[in-house]
Amino acid sequence: MPDRNQPALDFLLSRRSRPAKTLTGPAPDRDALTEILTAAARTPDHGKLEPWRFIVLERGALDRLADLAKARGEALGHEARDVEKAVSQFADSPLAVVVVESPVISDKIPVIEQTYSAGAVALSLLNAALAAGWGANWLTGWVASDPVFTTEGLGLSPHERVVGTIHIGTETAAPPDRPRPDLERIVTWRSA
Repeated sequence: MPDRNQPALDFLLSRRSRPAKTLTGPAPDRDALTEILTAAARTPDHGKLEPWRFIVLERGALDRLADLAKARGEALGHEARDVEKAVSQFADSPLAVVVVESPVISDKIPVIEQTYSAGAVALSLLNAALAAGWGANWLTGWVASDPVFTTEGLGLSPHERVVGTIHIGTETAAPPDRPRPDLERIVTWRSA
């Protein structure tokens, strides 16, 4: 039998994102966040291309993005509740890390594999924050795909996309567990 890392397996079997609206300060300081980012960057990455990057949003940047989300939502004609949801994602967050897919031109590694790696790094970031004892949640919303918001607000290049924004802070309320996938429905076993 292989060596088990039972604490890690127990964590993965019980992990639960914390709703972003329940997170408050304090948030991890730079040293604590560096450890979390280091763990996240240990993600499968075929070809070692690092087709992703992180943008850390501290208080001033979060406030600026909340204002931009309001202006963009109104300009795009979104319903008031959708605009407010986008605004609160930034205004109420103690700290956030935007995971950016930044594909690299490669003759050997297809872009789709780089996309999968970018998604994996976002999940690794979320799990590292949770494992470090912080509350964390992965959000997107319409702002993540609005080209003006991503270019003006986040400084993304035209070939880059937001994978998600991982909000990290202190949990104020433990969420109830939610229904999990039915393995009987989603697993196919093949023996021949």
